[in-house]
Amino acid sequence: MEFRDLKRQYQVLKADLDKAMLDIAASGGYIMGGAVTELEEQLAEYVGVKHCMTCANGTDALTLALKTLGIGKGDAVYVPDFTFFASAEVVAAEGATPVFVDVDPQTFNIDTTSLREAIHNVEKEGRLKQKAIIAVDLFGLPADFASIKSIAAHHGLYVIEDGAQGFGGCIGNKRACSFGDIGTTSFFPAKPLGCYGDGGAVFTNNDEWADLIRSLRVHGKGSCKYDNIRIGLNSRLDTIQAAILKVKFEAFKKNELALVNIVAEHYTKQINDNINKDYAIKAETPHIPEGFLSSWAQYTIRLNTLTSSNGISREELQSRLKASGIPTMVYYPTPMSRQTAFKGLHPYVNTTNAAHLSQCVLSLPMHPYMTDTEIQTVIETLAEHLK
Repeated sequence: MEFRDLKRQYQVLKADLDKAMLDIAASGGYIMGGAVTELEEQLAEYVGVKHCMTCANGTDALTLALKTLGIGKGDAVYVPDFTFFASAEVVAAEGATPVFVDVDPQTFNIDTTSLREAIHNVEKEGRLKQKAIIAVDLFGLPADFASIKSIAAHHGLYVIEDGAQGFGGCIGNKRACSFGDIGTTSFFPAKPLGCYGDGGAVFTNNDEWADLIRSLRVHGKGSCKYDNIRIGLNSRLDTIQAAILKVKFEAFKKNELALVNIVAEHYTKQINDNINKDYAIKAETPHIPEGFLSSWAQYTIRLNTLTSSNGISREELQSRLKASGIPTMVYYPTPMSRQTAFKGLHPYVNTTNAAHLSQCVLSLPMHPYMTDTEIQTVIETLAEHLK
């Protein structure tokens, strides 16, 4: 069993993918070819914004957002403590200070009570200039943007939506990557919409910012590529990756987003019916607030009563599942604030939920093409080792 079965997806889409890749190989337009512009137009329409600018990866997408907003030395940017390293790495790389905020233990996304407390404490200290909030759509679920944007408006902060894992997610009729002043995503192969290498995109309704991002991603170019008017990046999406994404995007819209939600529903029902009803050790299922839709980058349970005193640790459980042919992952074993690179950074709030989640989360195999038999195998094997 694969954790996210990209091989099976390729077999389903093989004819269209092979043709798309061969067409680009034959065209000679390998960098910024026509497929890139076509993809950007399709993505902007789907997300519901005026502009989409593709780039080399999701980390660069965040970097382009920060540069566009002029964030740098002396600035504070609020970042959830429980997420992938890139969300805070880009802040530090621009010379600004990431201020880590706790997360909601059920949604895994930024906790607005903790955010308010962090803002108050930074304001009280008076050392940093507050500039932005990076709200992450963790594991595919959009953050609580109604509350986040209200807080941001009150304090004059930008909102950057880190939708690296959230593409396709919704709140009501509005799609992920459209909620912030700037939205970003990643096309890393294992993401909800992934290519066959690295890739990313930036979304905005601001015409001026869009022009700036288009310049920044190509060495800060001006009217032509040899008129560089600012310091930028080399961050272009390869044409062959755009062609692959166009094929996979059609499948994503047509059935994959719906299929992955069906898989998640089956997981949740069977875990609650077959494990949580009878066993002392609980596998708490993901919480999706009313009106929200997740794109399920990961299906992550919380083993809140699982400790070595129960006779098995999370690591031992993973080992037993692996021996039974079931791969699992831990996203993320260490909160951002406790990682070596941020050692010594001043904490403005306690992030106890992030610390707890890092010790109890476990992600199960998840992709649109999982069969009912495979889901049942995962549940039965998990139940066997938790009993």
